[in-house]
This record gives sequence, structure tokens and C-alpha cells, in this order.
Amino acid sequence: MMNFQEIVLFAMGQPPGQQPSFFVSLIPFIAMAGIFYFIVLLPLKRRQKKVQEFQSSLKVDDKVVTTSGIHGVIKKVNEKTVAVQIADKVRVEITRSAIAGYQGEDPVVQEGSGS
Repeated sequence: MMNFQEIVLFAMGQPPGQQPSFFVSLIPFIAMAGIFYFIVLLPLKRRQKKVQEFQSSLKVDDKVVTTSGIHGVIKKVNEKTVAVQIADKVRVEITRSAIAGYQGEDPVVQEGSGS
């Protein structure tokens, strides 16, 4: 019959006087890093790529919505900005990152994303 101390040591998985190897003790941290990568970082990278592709594909006469909710039509495209006509003879120049999506579709850039 085993006494209490032997039961506790058996439950801990190590014979008395031995420590787990360095690599065995790293396994939980590697597993957590892998889970973090697949749950957080990979979807974030995919989303950033989708937003970047959207912003680089903007062209003249696209009907868009800005992140502030202004609807308009793109009239001029520059490297970092676009000129959006929001009313007759009213054009505003805004950065590409301020375009949230196309009118009538779900926004590509989510609110508060800062991209």
C-alpha cells in the first residue's frame, strides 16, 4: 500500500529527485504560442491583406462609403489619397485608408481597426 507522499509524487509524474528536461518543460509554452498564432495572428494577417487589396483596387467611379459614414463616388485616385464627390460640385480628398467599403456591401475595413 502506498503512503500519501508516494501518491503525491506519483501524481506529479516524476520520481523523487528528478527534474523534467528543459525541452519537456518548453512544450506547454510552444503549444500556447502555436494556439495564439492560429487563433489571433493568422486571421489578423488575412484581414490586413484583404483590406490592403481592397484599398489598392479602388478606381474612378466606384461608389464608396468612408469610415465616418460619408457616401460618395471616387472621381480621382492618387497614390495615397482619393477624391470623393459627396454632392454636386463638392469633392473631398481623403486617404485610401478612410474608405470602409463599397456602397450597399458590408464594410471591408471594420470600425475602430485603424487600418
